[in-house]
Amino acid sequence: MIRRASIPDIPAIGQIINDAAEYGLMLHRSWAYLYEHLRDFHVAVEEGQTVGVCGLNIVWANIAEVYSLVVAPSWRGKGLGRQLVLSCIDEAEELGIKRLMTLTYERVFFERLGFEVVDRQTLPLKVWSECVRCSKSEACDEIAMVRVIEDVVEQNAPKPPTPAPHEYEVPVVLGNTVRQEAAVFDPSVRREPMDEPQ
Repeated sequence: MIRRASIPDIPAIGQIINDAAEYGLMLHRSWAYLYEHLRDFHVAVEEGQTVGVCGLNIVWANIAEVYSLVVAPSWRGKGLGRQLVLSCIDEAEELGIKRLMTLTYERVFFERLGFEVVDRQTLPLKVWSECVRCSKSEACDEIAMVRVIEDVVEQNAPKPPTPAPHEYEVPVVLGNTVRQEAAVFDPSVRREPMDEPQ
């Protein structure tokens, strides 16, 4: 069963997302974040357990992001990921959102759901506001993809604002010494994805 997430789902959502984050597949999500963004999430429930999750984050009038899509390992291969994304697409259509985007490593999966690869520089800068928390922010290797919902009328809306640069601490290792140094992430500076491994 696919349904909207509820408060009792948060511990399972947190475990599913953060287990995948340990493998570098997505960002970690604190319980505080999950409670605050509960309304973003759709969950897959099987045998009384929350076994999959997918979020829909509204970015601006004409675009939303499909994010944090993950199904628990023992439930993969049963079509739950597809159903979760379709649930988010249905919600976006109900809300009148014309375009859905995602940053993913699963190109073929999303192509089967009508998403197409796009140049990441065509996406609004607001999309990159969370990149500061990602260990790959300086060399992102995710693929940007977009799906246009044909039945939705394009909204006349102002362009999203440009986010300001963020300052954050990064660990620097020199021999046996680790120290924190200030770094700045500027979302207006677009990075090229990392080269494919040889």
